[in-house]
Amino acid sequence: MARGNHNPLISPGNPSHNIGKYLCLVFGFLLAAFTQIHAQAKDKPPWFLGFGAPDYMEVWIETADVVDIRERVFQRAGSGIASVQNPVEHKGNPAGWPENPGSGAGRDVIGADLPRLIYVRWQSLAEPQTYEAYIVIPESAREIMRKPEKAFCNFDSKWVTESRKNLVIGLAPGGIAKVWLTGTCLKAIEIARIVGTVNKKGPYQGKNEGRYALPLEPESRAYVEKFGIPYGSW
Repeated sequence: MARGNHNPLISPGNPSHNIGKYLCLVFGFLLAAFTQIHAQAKDKPPWFLGFGAPDYMEVWIETADVVDIRERVFQRAGSGIASVQNPVEHKGNPAGWPENPGSGAGRDVIGADLPRLIYVRWQSLAEPQTYEAYIVIPESAREIMRKPEKAFCNFDSKWVTESRKNLVIGLAPGGIAKVWLTGTCLKAIEIARIVGTVNKKGPYQGKNEGRYALPLEPESRAYVEKFGIPYGSW
């Protein structure tokens, strides 16, 4: 006797009736899940994870994985090119960090609660070298993210109330990772500085035959060849 597939949700007594009940049940589960996600989205508005680098010191982020305060992991919450300026004729200055850095290149971390830990693995293309760092976000930083503040926006000359929901990580040669909290109109606040470690497997965990993601832009290469890398300034 051939053995058929058995679904305990569908009894053999009345197939069409039970299939209808089964579909209603599935639809109910999907509706409940959608409602829960929608409610979470309203209750926990997303925060932004951005990356930047000093002038000419180009960076490729292999992955940035986030662990939120509910111990949920959001893999590859960030990846790709960090924001960087490459002024022509060596007019840029890669030494040190700007007083009030922007939000960098990145995206919202959808569905996450506030961050507890961020793991970043990146390629410092100016050296070149591959680094990784574990960035612990202190509770004092999360309190800043929760607190709305009034700020004057110069670009539209208006007062607004907002929170610092932009978490910006600056990545520099030598494995330096510096972290700020900022908003659209609020000034950046530094919350951490980490010295990462060299990832001995190299770019892409050794899976790309030692090749890095991108060559340096001509302006960056020209600057590094003429002036070198200002280690110790970050």
